[in-house]
Amino acid sequence: MTLSPSAQASQPQVSSAARALHDALFTLDSHIDIPWPDQDDAFVDTTTRRVDLPKMQQGGMSAGCFVAYIGQGPVTEKGHSDAQAQCLAMLDTINRMQGTRNGLTARVCPTVAEMLAAQAAGDLAVVPAVENGYAMGDDPALLAQFRAKGARYVTLTHNGHNALADAAVHRPSLGDKPERHGGLSDLGREAIAHMNRLGMLVDVSHSAKSTMLQATKVSRVPVVASHSCVRTLCDHPRNLDDEQLDALKETGGVIQITAMPAFLKPRDGDGPRSANVADFVDHIDYVVKRIGVEHVGISSDFDGGGAIDGWQNATQGVNLTEELLHRGYDRSEIAAFWGGNFMRLLKAAEAAAEQTATKV
Repeated sequence: MTLSPSAQASQPQVSSAARALHDALFTLDSHIDIPWPDQDDAFVDTTTRRVDLPKMQQGGMSAGCFVAYIGQGPVTEKGHSDAQAQCLAMLDTINRMQGTRNGLTARVCPTVAEMLAAQAAGDLAVVPAVENGYAMGDDPALLAQFRAKGARYVTLTHNGHNALADAAVHRPSLGDKPERHGGLSDLGREAIAHMNRLGMLVDVSHSAKSTMLQATKVSRVPVVASHSCVRTLCDHPRNLDDEQLDALKETGGVIQITAMPAFLKPRDGDGPRSANVADFVDHIDYVVKRIGVEHVGISSDFDGGGAIDGWQNATQGVNLTEELLHRGYDRSEIAAFWGGNFMRLLKAAEAAAEQTATKV
């Protein structure tokens, strides 16, 4: 894919090697928010979104996981009903991000095979997901509706405990104590079993450490942290510590490093918090050294708060590729970071669902 003149002007100079490699890879961003309730046109290059389909095309991005994000509210019948309705409406909005307009084609892709077919055809792959198990309320049957709308993962919690599990960040304003369930509830364990049967990944970003460690044992499919960073490098409760990283290695899971300054770098004095592409790749380096190349990937959390110097929007992903080359990673390793590892988990989830179906 070729960058437009305006997109080229917004980017630092990159090497021809980085540009060629980036354009040849399957590049997937595993966590992108959508505007809500304002629903601007994803086929138009806007100034209000860090990710829209033209920016993805200009930046050589192959695929993006667009999430129906549901903020945590009261764990009540009405709260659950409202969350369920909003999630289904948001997934419908994500499903409208397909077709051919303004010189580009996008497809909603509920399987890895469809994602790869989209890339082969020069089309953008839109992958739906759900952020916060609160969206299913106390009814795991909702998960089948989410999957029918293409959703590939569900983040167990957001900030605040829900009926499924404890979160890394509790919400006293919602009546939270530091712990509610001691990790997963019985409903949370049931929900994970449903996700395994449906071909959906269990996402442990935002989850309490107890929740995350239990999920690695309960799920028949390796779990993913779709947008998290390394706690040893930045001591934030949303990040994964060494014990959690080791649990990912033992079970085949993946952490998708994310472009959230607060998760990447400790605050320097009283100034504004900032981070850059080098800080981001420091977290990839750490995971590689601790648990291996096959357990780490890339996410932005764009339009949900993510953005760092050098990776401000979907046109600038090549700067990560440049930094990874600079650190000495080869093509196969960079391909693994940019989507290969995440797609391995998606394939594992599909295989588990198929295996379940054949037993019924």
